[in-house]
Amino acid sequence: MLKNYWVKHFAILGYCFQILWGQNPQETDQPQFIKSIVFKNQSTEIQFPMVKLGESFHLHFDDLNGDERNYYYRIKYFNHDWTPSNLFQNEYLKGFDNLRIENYQTSFNTLQPYTHYQLDLPNDQTQFLISGNYLLEIFDESDEMVFSRRFLIYENLSTVEASVFRTRDLEFYQTHQSVQFSISPLKGAYFRDPQNQIHVSIIQNDQWNTALNNLKPQYNNGSRLEYRYDTESRFEGGNEYLFFDSKDIQITSANVSYVELNRLYETYLTPNFLRRGYPYSFTQDINGDFIVRTLQGSENGDIEADYSWVHFSLSAPVLLEDQEIYIYGKFNNYQLNEENKMYYNPSLEIYEGVVLLKQGIYNYKYVAKTPESNLYNAICGSHALTENRYLILVYYRFFGNQYDSLIGIEETSSFEVID
Repeated sequence: MLKNYWVKHFAILGYCFQILWGQNPQETDQPQFIKSIVFKNQSTEIQFPMVKLGESFHLHFDDLNGDERNYYYRIKYFNHDWTPSNLFQNEYLKGFDNLRIENYQTSFNTLQPYTHYQLDLPNDQTQFLISGNYLLEIFDESDEMVFSRRFLIYENLSTVEASVFRTRDLEFYQTHQSVQFSISPLKGAYFRDPQNQIHVSIIQNDQWNTALNNLKPQYNNGSRLEYRYDTESRFEGGNEYLFFDSKDIQITSANVSYVELNRLYETYLTPNFLRRGYPYSFTQDINGDFIVRTLQGSENGDIEADYSWVHFSLSAPVLLEDQEIYIYGKFNNYQLNEENKMYYNPSLEIYEGVVLLKQGIYNYKYVAKTPESNLYNAICGSHALTENRYLILVYYRFFGNQYDSLIGIEETSSFEVID
């Protein structure tokens, strides 16, 4: 009886544990004193940490406390759907994690003091053994989580071909885009049980929060898997991002109206307006990203770029009472939180927001939030002709493996969307 009692209760406990940890891990938002998180591979300015197995990538961030704190990193491995893997650490890592980040520098000649940290991976202590989904966690010396970020390691074990089309649904013909693609194994290979062992995700402009997951092949063309969906692979086209340039923090520049110097510089942007309902107009952007740059000092923007309070304003009538407005971009990891929330100024009839940002080139847009959902394009509008970057991820569980390999990737653009 006693044995059955404990078996029953451990089973219930295990089930609850599985529910708790079986959810997709959300990246932990950084506190306000952690800024300018840049996580990418060495060969591109695009801030999406995805590298081929064996290649290097790096993490940069600033601590505005400027007191050279100790930070540590840990690495976890996940299945294709971001549920925790059953692998032991030595099955996906060679060496160790839970190590201190030893590469850091203090800022030089800036009004805002900060400590700049850099972590390069892989390194002498930490190497990766397999491809797939990973999570990098940063902890402080009190073992408190500071922030976390996803990253991907892939292998070239398949061929992916993709194109972007206008949707065939007339209701969304002017506003949406569909991604169609095919997946082929390498010559001489084949996919075993592709309906169950192949898993695909599509990411628009490097944003996990709008990704489409678990698409199944519609049919086979020989060994090639065809995904010719319309509705299932459809995204809102959105609009081109707004931008500003603060490389020279002391003067006005692109979309900067004026600058003031108080304790820190105050950068006032040109007021924006509701773009919803206006015709599409192409503007070159970097799809929501940001690039740290400074014209003050030398070329080392990591420690010589200063911070300024950037003032955003959106000229608009009061929107629906149950909507909140946020400033949205890679600079805050596409999160909607108090730090980037806007507030309505009835005397000027504008929404206002202020964010502390490092010098550089920034993309941003405005997003509305209701109690039920996030309305990513309610303010800026959505167009089928908008240039977007799409990333297709192909996962495959090889026979006998207990993990999902990332066997192929493909990047495509809607710059020349197909009717």
